[in-house]
Amino acid sequence: MSGRPIGDGASARLDPHNDIADIDRRVFGGFVEHLGRHIYSGIFEPGHPTADAAGFRTDVIELVRELGVSSIRYPGGNFVSGYRWEDGIGPVDERPTRLDLAWHSTETNEVGLHEFVAWLDRVGSDLMLAVNLGTRDTAEALDLLEYANARVPTAWTARRAANGHPEPFGVKMWCLGNEMDGPWQLGHRNADDYGKLASRTAKAMRMLDPTIQLVACGSSARSMPTFGTWERTVLEHTIDDVDFISCHAYYQEQGGDAQEFLASAVDMKMFIESVITTADAVAAARKTDKRIDISFDEWNVWYLFNDDGTMNEKSEDEWPVAPRLLEDVYSVLDAVVFGDLLITLLQHADRVRSASLAQLVNVIAPIMTEPGGPAWRQTTFFPFSLTSRLAQGRAVNVPVRSGTFPSSRFGDVDAVNAVATIDAAGASLFLVNRSTTEGGPVRIDLRPLQDFIERTVSLSETHQLADDDIYAVNTLAHPDRVGVRAVDSASVVDGFLEIDLPAVSWTALRLE
Repeated sequence: MSGRPIGDGASARLDPHNDIADIDRRVFGGFVEHLGRHIYSGIFEPGHPTADAAGFRTDVIELVRELGVSSIRYPGGNFVSGYRWEDGIGPVDERPTRLDLAWHSTETNEVGLHEFVAWLDRVGSDLMLAVNLGTRDTAEALDLLEYANARVPTAWTARRAANGHPEPFGVKMWCLGNEMDGPWQLGHRNADDYGKLASRTAKAMRMLDPTIQLVACGSSARSMPTFGTWERTVLEHTIDDVDFISCHAYYQEQGGDAQEFLASAVDMKMFIESVITTADAVAAARKTDKRIDISFDEWNVWYLFNDDGTMNEKSEDEWPVAPRLLEDVYSVLDAVVFGDLLITLLQHADRVRSASLAQLVNVIAPIMTEPGGPAWRQTTFFPFSLTSRLAQGRAVNVPVRSGTFPSSRFGDVDAVNAVATIDAAGASLFLVNRSTTEGGPVRIDLRPLQDFIERTVSLSETHQLADDDIYAVNTLAHPDRVGVRAVDSASVVDGFLEIDLPAVSWTALRLE
């Protein structure tokens, strides 16, 4: 399938009155799971030349800071449904080694809650904790909440103090399990059973700490047979008890069809809007004005399936420690789709109030490491780090008139997608050209923006990700093959922004 040109020229109007909502910084969250080399030889590698006194790689810490993740979901993922959180507290040499059924690995528990919180302090991110509702129940979730957040003297808070943290961790956001509709999940159950468990767990947790926010599990994917009916049933049980319902989505190029892959954000848009509709319908039926927001707490490009539909996962005969699992290498094409997914999340800033890029290091990640060696940025690093830094204030819709291309799943798809953000200092604009074959000029009317902020604006930063080889990647041997570059073609004249967008490109602009 070939792409059509974006036309003789695409056009748009940046009007601040098309505002969506203030951006919740949690939309720039990440995800760390005990999976593969994410923890061990990823963020934690005692003996590495850059390791600090606690064993954490400072080269990775610097990159995570640069990435700009606001909060980090932990410790899973599929891992959490078999995890005993108590294994990760107390003296490290007394912690048990366990078999992790989710990823057929051995977990040493060298890194647990205290170590991870210390790492978060170094990278400047907040903690978002998931509780095990797969092999455990309400009582264990309450124990973890008391250990993490309670101030009064109890057996659990005394243990926390003895383990080096007298003050509470103060975790505000909690996930009630993970992907509980997935047959692969330990403790998998139907929507009715999960909804009842989530409701009674949420009620109990709020009795202990009424200040927390809670996330109920939505469907594991829009393609799941349970999608839609799962959300409705779960929310019928939990709408009075939770603040969010989760969405998870992963995308990949299949069959060498890059143009179809570039329509992935359309699927994310439909996913988000379907869940919003379901949540609002449940609220209406219950005659409540309670609004359930979305925690899109797993999203990324992930090459999960082979072209024949089989799972692309490595199997191990033994139970290795920190095996190389899911170490996808991302191309320019992947990064452009990735940037478009970020645009889509911002386009729904009124209801997507939290999101977690899955994951951060080595495992389907923007950051890669080599044991004993360097750390480097994958192509997907750039759209995330720049959007996190530049997208401040309030999100604004920027409808673009452009050519289209045909999609077998979605019909005619706009070649250009865009969103803007506005803050006290100016505005940021994010654009993607989804066409595989044609670039072209885009003209954006900035006069409504200038009237709104009462001054003339000019370009202060320009960044573009594009390459003649859309499959170019960054690797250990060539870690800087792909990066972003300034946009020489961009200019603001008489209140209009003029810019050329190459085929398969992602662009960020700052106007001040």
